[in-house]
Amino acid sequence: MTKDVIALTERMPDVLSILAGLLAGGPDLRVGTTGEGAVVQLCDAEDRPLVSIEVPLMLQVPGEATRLLGPGAEPSSDGPAWWVEARAAAGVPEAEELAGAFAARLTMLLGGRVWPPDAPGTIGAARPVDVSGVTAVPVPAAAQPAVDMLTDRAAVILQDRPVVPMTSWLSEALRATVESDRSLQIVTPPHCRLSLPTRLLLQSTPSRWVVQDEQCGYYDGLTGAVLRWQDDAFSPDRAENGETPVADTFTDIRPTGERQLIVSFRTMHRPTADLTLGGALEAAWQALTGGPPAGWGTSEPAGLTWSRRQLTELAQERAPQPTWTVAVGSPDRPAVATLRVIRTPDGVEEDITLTVGYGPGEKPALEALPGLADELVTRYGLQTMLCQLRAARRDLSAPPHYEHPPLPYAFVLGPDEVREAGRDIASRTPLKERPVQLGPNVRPGFYYPLGDGETAESWTTLEKLLRHLRGAPPVQGMFGAGAPQQ
Repeated sequence: MTKDVIALTERMPDVLSILAGLLAGGPDLRVGTTGEGAVVQLCDAEDRPLVSIEVPLMLQVPGEATRLLGPGAEPSSDGPAWWVEARAAAGVPEAEELAGAFAARLTMLLGGRVWPPDAPGTIGAARPVDVSGVTAVPVPAAAQPAVDMLTDRAAVILQDRPVVPMTSWLSEALRATVESDRSLQIVTPPHCRLSLPTRLLLQSTPSRWVVQDEQCGYYDGLTGAVLRWQDDAFSPDRAENGETPVADTFTDIRPTGERQLIVSFRTMHRPTADLTLGGALEAAWQALTGGPPAGWGTSEPAGLTWSRRQLTELAQERAPQPTWTVAVGSPDRPAVATLRVIRTPDGVEEDITLTVGYGPGEKPALEALPGLADELVTRYGLQTMLCQLRAARRDLSAPPHYEHPPLPYAFVLGPDEVREAGRDIASRTPLKERPVQLGPNVRPGFYYPLGDGETAESWTTLEKLLRHLRGAPPVQGMFGAGAPQQ
């Protein structure tokens, strides 16, 4: 199914090495560009793309290749690596061989590894691939390089990799489908998982994860709904009683003892000349993991080392448009965050969701939450924060079977929201536990314990609190991530 081949090189690809890779199909193939020059394409005689190759991405973050591709993917050198992704046209066997030969040629010249290691074309890559007479399937004008099938209702992408990341290919396809009122539909075999940013973005847009299944054909990897291809898109199937059945594979789960701590919060800053973004995220990361983020980027893999200055410069360049980024942690403590910077009439808003993974026997850093809340209220303009626990994978990827929804553990109200609700109302609630006052007494925030995060009763407690706070408008929009801006 997959047509993706990745070269992880130890040295930076230059013009000559890229040219040597492009000659994997011989001198007769045409070379074109798309995406404002960001994607190079090897095309047939009719200028239809056989292989699309994205510009090299430098990986300065240890463990990123392993997180997304599995053990053994990291280059052997200690320095940075370069990630060069090639995507072959679907339905053309020679195209996949051509992509593999391109990647193999790069690693022969620059050192490194090819993923997958057994990709067609990697053996004997020094000889050009015979593509004489080969033609690609015509590509609709509105299609992105990552899209395998485009209809009036959906853009379908085929993937077969351990973890489906929110790559620049995928985020661009997602943006284009949202703008064209289509549904992005990612089709995978049952052994694939979604990265956390991919799952969050699919859940916040009209998109679907389509999983192949031997018993029912296809089902939705996030809901379990049985799907079938109808009216040019994958849609829920209907039984005779009108209801959509749930795939048996989706409900076949086994407890592992792994858990995730999810902290979603919003901050607001005045748009001053000396404003530096990312401080709230860095403070949360430090409090919950003992160190700052390892890396960040506008897509996955997150190849840049963490830098608040560079994050701020990027957001300033894109303003007034929103900026979506992802941050990652070190391999010993899995942590992933999405951060969306939004320019609003009230100032500059940061919408952040940080998730930290824990294995069996590891205790989530719950004791750090009140202190973190106090720091965010005092220094970073916190508006609201919701802390949740869930039984889910330590590596933070999403498998195609049922996972228990997160359960609330604590809620935090910032000073502006306390003033809006009224200080007496915010400080005197119907909950069993008294709220903890945060920050200075003249502009306090409040931390509300909601239970142990182990039972569904915490949802009832949260609903009671929000009703008490007169509808709690501060929590609107904080349960999901926005679409990326590339």
